Amino acid sequence: MKCQTYNIGVEATMEIIGGKWKPIILCHLRHQVMRTGELRRVIPNITQKMLTQQLRELEVDNIINRHVYNQVPPKVEYSLTDYGKSLSHVLNQMCTWGETHIDLLKAAGEDVRLLNRDDVAQ
Repeated sequence: MKCQTYNIGVEATMEIIGGKWKPIILCHLRHQVMRTGELRRVIPNITQKMLTQQLRELEVDNIINRHVYNQVPPKVEYSLTDYGKSLSHVLNQMCTWGETHIDLLKAAGEDVRLLNRDDVAQ
């Protein structure tokens, strides 16, 4: 087995949750168990291929659970593992920082908005 070397702890964190989509997926799964279609609706710009890839990687890293129901049509649900739930504080801080940043952009006259869950569901 190859020895992995990190220069700073955040490198290990980013190796697991880094990228554009993983933190977004995890933020949604903090609130509820979700199916693939539900994740696609709340993350409208992600492709099915990318969503599947990111979910698989998070499952391999023991961050999320994938529960397959033996039924027709197939039903698959995703949730955070206990280990994944340990990221909640980090994810909450990221969300709070992002919301503050959006407020600063608005105050500077930027045309930005933050959709809420109800906006995305429509």
